[in-house]
Amino acid sequence: MTKNPTDPVPLYQRIYAMVRQIPKGRVASYGQIARIVGGCTPRMVGYALSALKHTSEGEEVPWQRVINSQGKISPFGDGFGSAIQRQLLEEEGIHFDLEGRVDFDAQGWLGPV
Repeated sequence: MTKNPTDPVPLYQRIYAMVRQIPKGRVASYGQIARIVGGCTPRMVGYALSALKHTSEGEEVPWQRVINSQGKISPFGDGFGSAIQRQLLEEEGIHFDLEGRVDFDAQGWLGPV
C-alpha cells in the first residue's frame, strides 16, 4: 500500500474510508475519490478497489458505487465483474441511460459533509 508521508493512515485505508461514505443510491467517480483523499490518482483508486477481493474489507466497502468520469462502469473481470457491478447498482436504484451512463447530476454523491 502507498503511504502519504504526512498521513499516518495508509492510502488504501483512506480510499476505503471515503468510499464507505457514499450512500446507497449514489455514485462517485474514481477522480472524485482521488481528489477528496488527496495524494493519489484515479487509477490508484481503481487499484485500491480492485485489491478488495483479496481482503476481508471487500464486503464492507461499497466498491460498486465508484464509476468512471463518463458515468460508466469501467470494464473488468472479462465483463463478468462489470455485470455484477451494474446489477448491484441497479438494485440500489441507480438508473443507466441507453448508453450505459449514470447521470451524475441526478445520482452523483456530492462528497463528505
